[in-house]
Amino acid sequence: MIAFERIKKLAKEQHLSLVEVNDRAKLGTRTIYHWKNKQPSVASLAAVANVLHTTTDYLNGLTDDPSLPTDDSFSLDDDKPVMYHGYTVPDKYLDMIRGLMDADIKEGKADKHE
Repeated sequence: MIAFERIKKLAKEQHLSLVEVNDRAKLGTRTIYHWKNKQPSVASLAAVANVLHTTTDYLNGLTDDPSLPTDDSFSLDDDKPVMYHGYTVPDKYLDMIRGLMDADIKEGKADKHE
């Protein structure tokens, strides 16, 4: 199936084994390997797409573009979690980033984009 082949390709590009992708997506043992001959569930495919930083549309073959839609702007003040390579950035790191940005703002080095 196309999803398995695309997962395999993206995993290789990101230097991940399929077992690692499977584990990070919190799927059952060797679940991804079953997708060679079987359609994955929507929830499982979404979990894998999140791990691989892609869309389910790409994994399902509905588009040939593996990149996520981009919205380059975000606010550290939002209640939404900040993600980095599929992991939530801890609050202590966000506090460090805020401190660095506050210092730049105070010195007039930061650019304001709205």
